[in-house]
Amino acid sequence: MKRPKIIVNPISGRGRGGRSIATIEELLRGHQLDFDLVCTERPWHAAELARSAAEDGFRCVVAVGGDGTANEVLNGLMWAKTAGIDGVTMGILTVGRGNDFGFGMGVPADLEAGCRALAQGHRRPVDVGRVEGGLYPEGRYFGNGVGIGFDAVVGFVAQKMTRLHGFVSYLVAALKTIFLYYRAPTVRIEYGDRTVIHPALMVSVMNGRRMGGGFMMAPNAAIDDGQFDLCIAGQVSRMRILALIPRFMNGSQATHPAVSTDRTNRVVVTAVEGVLPAHADGETLCTDGTRLALDLLPRQIEMIYAPPEHTS
Repeated sequence: MKRPKIIVNPISGRGRGGRSIATIEELLRGHQLDFDLVCTERPWHAAELARSAAEDGFRCVVAVGGDGTANEVLNGLMWAKTAGIDGVTMGILTVGRGNDFGFGMGVPADLEAGCRALAQGHRRPVDVGRVEGGLYPEGRYFGNGVGIGFDAVVGFVAQKMTRLHGFVSYLVAALKTIFLYYRAPTVRIEYGDRTVIHPALMVSVMNGRRMGGGFMMAPNAAIDDGQFDLCIAGQVSRMRILALIPRFMNGSQATHPAVSTDRTNRVVVTAVEGVLPAHADGETLCTDGTRLALDLLPRQIEMIYAPPEHTS
């Protein structure tokens, strides 16, 4: 592999990003990899650094952090791509809270395995989503998925937790959210040749498969098929939300009568009554949005991953 740019978010994973730097440097040198490492200093700095790395001629840019860091690096590389700088490969080393972006892209959760995957350099083209609305009327890219409604509020609650981390923090946040946010807004969902209007507790628009560190929102999704996987949950009682949580953990929610699934490359969600709290790859899109338009851009960027036979 040519010399990669390593972008570390030192505060990701409650400081795990910064604490992992020495280990990452040792592992990469053990694989005889030369690299340039830099740390982020503020929100959106990773995106700026990724774009600058592409402009400076780096052919591989690696995000070290959680889903937010990976999302920023993806946005930076997509900014560079729209400016005419193409062919930059993206890598991920996961040290964050949920690490769903990396999971969906086939990136090992273990740092040693992740560094080995970088050294081996297996690549594949992946789809990228783009969403317009909320805090980003000009658009924001995402790699894993957008959550609208209940799961967005779960993420907001989990971010405020300081004593819990990983999947446990999202699970506890989900239980808390049942009592904070259980009345679904009425939404209009337009995709393909369909328009549906009904109360929707949650609308998940997935490129990857998982959110919240362990909730399989789209267990059969593929990141290179040119399609979003939709998961729409209607209004149900608090007790039924509780009953749905295990289904989302094992990916069997599609068999529940309150849940519908579909596939599309474009979807528009509009609040008819109420508002739309939403996130993209765990990053806040809006807390009270009214309209979100999402498009799937096929095979936009190459991602370093670990094929199944190389994950152990």
